[in-house]
Amino acid sequence: MGFFSLYQDIAMDLGTANTIITNNGKIVVDEPSVVALDKTTNKMIAVGGKAKMMYEKTHENIRTVRPLRDGVIADFFACEQMMRGMIKMVHSGHHLFSPSLRMVIGVPSGSTEVELRAVRDSAEHSGGRDVYLIYEPMAAAIGIGLDVEAPEGNMVVDIGGGTTEIAVISLGGIVTNNSIRVAGDDLTSDIQEYMNRQHNVKVSERMAERIKINVGSALTDLPAELAPEDFVVHGPNKINFLPMEIPVCYQEIAHCIDKSVAKIESAVLNALEYTPPELYADIVKNGIWLTGGGALLRGLDKRLTDKIKIPFHIADDPLHSVAKGTGIALKNIRNFTFLRR
Repeated sequence: MGFFSLYQDIAMDLGTANTIITNNGKIVVDEPSVVALDKTTNKMIAVGGKAKMMYEKTHENIRTVRPLRDGVIADFFACEQMMRGMIKMVHSGHHLFSPSLRMVIGVPSGSTEVELRAVRDSAEHSGGRDVYLIYEPMAAAIGIGLDVEAPEGNMVVDIGGGTTEIAVISLGGIVTNNSIRVAGDDLTSDIQEYMNRQHNVKVSERMAERIKINVGSALTDLPAELAPEDFVVHGPNKINFLPMEIPVCYQEIAHCIDKSVAKIESAVLNALEYTPPELYADIVKNGIWLTGGGALLRGLDKRLTDKIKIPFHIADDPLHSVAKGTGIALKNIRNFTFLRR
């Protein structure tokens, strides 16, 4: 960008767990959706990865906040500060003044008008001049490389941190949509509760997340090449507070997150129930696409395929599908009529 550039185009996947910003078709920011604030002055101390390192480790003068919960803004002020901090990471070189921003932001398809207004307001307060919103399943489909404007049915299941978005897309619009607030955070919470109940050990949200990443599974019987080694968990005994060291296997985790995964299964079936027959036939032929961080859960594609009898495909880069899609939408603002202003 030039020294006197007045405008800047950025696309943002404002996620519950991670916020990703693309600029000129490249991912320039990929940071956890966390901000650290000074309790006295409310000034931002750190954002993204640095703030995540402080999460659950702060003293009384610092508060670390995850501004988004269940895919929507839970703390408006903290979200605005986080967006400002991450947008500053994009600005390269020295500017006499901050450029005006044209932004495309991915939002959950089940958002209410109030929730959409909150995202728009946060973006405008962070420097956004022209703000466009795109529903996350639509962005994910574009990011995967599907032709969303074709007269053909495609189904996308986007399992993020706070919500699971399920949509059938045809002719540049969402035909059938189901958005449930069961996703990665719920699996993390299930693991915390299980460790507390089954092993009498207190684990933090971050430790539960590490367990999910290392030994998370949707199936209790994985092929040998996919089966991870046991993960050793360290934490205090909740009765006598002495240190404990417990090996956890993937079968245990598959058992403890089973109910949450079953809710995702039911949501997919519910969306299929309301899909017109012609589009349903397309989906059976094309399969269903899994994207979002939850798509990385071991064995999830096989479990869903066996349950629903339609092949499930994992996107090549499930963590960045929505971000890539918002970036493509940014370049096609005039052509994509489904963008909301």
